[in-house]
Amino acid sequence: MVEFALPKNSKITGGKSWPKPEGATETREFRIYRWNPDDGKNPSVDTYHVDIHDCGPMVLDGLIWIKNNIDPTLTFRRSCREGVCGSCAMNIDGQNTLACTKSMHDVADGGAVKINPLPHQPVVKDLVPDLTNFYAQYASIEPWLHTTTPAPQKEWRQSKEDREKLDGLYECILCACCSTSCPSYWWNSERYLGPAALLQADRWVSDSRDEATGERLDNVEDAFRLYRCHTIMNCTKACPKGLNPAKAIANLKLKLVERQV
Repeated sequence: MVEFALPKNSKITGGKSWPKPEGATETREFRIYRWNPDDGKNPSVDTYHVDIHDCGPMVLDGLIWIKNNIDPTLTFRRSCREGVCGSCAMNIDGQNTLACTKSMHDVADGGAVKINPLPHQPVVKDLVPDLTNFYAQYASIEPWLHTTTPAPQKEWRQSKEDREKLDGLYECILCACCSTSCPSYWWNSERYLGPAALLQADRWVSDSRDEATGERLDNVEDAFRLYRCHTIMNCTKACPKGLNPAKAIANLKLKLVERQV
């Protein structure tokens, strides 16, 4: 479980408690992190009550219901609602996950659903983290096919066996759940690439069609960019797609060792 951490020099104060919706026979309590950079106030936690008979089962359904029926100022990201885009990643009940695939009824003992933005990232507003650095690190591993031979007339061919080597890597949706659950990334995010970017680096190093393996390994071989990983395994536990970034990072380290033999 990942404990939510506030941005530096800030503290949570008591927030507003909204009344239960009229006519609701059964409700679920939501406690949501709120912060508006424009009002000069400290972050707070507001309490809402969702009519579960007028709302879908997922946490994202509850957030949308609150925004539509109680508080239109509540700010969060969302898009596909199918666990594909990664937009609605947030910290729910102490665990980084996707709001669209997390059922509000999975929260222990039917208690309050506690929702915070992804931990240890600058907050734009409410549940929206600033992922500028995260995406810049992803871009730094150059996530596209590098080749020097002339392009084929139709496509780059790949055997079934080589294609299977990409399973568990290509499915990453860049939700940032893994990287923001990693203590090494919390303390060194300006230099350590983090689990998500390194998993993507391994995806391209493992691709039989790519012809820049040496350059890609050179790019990550650094005391901070790669080796700041201490195999804590938070990243693997947090991944909502069931991927194993820690294994991908270990694979990169192994390839670097093999190259020196």
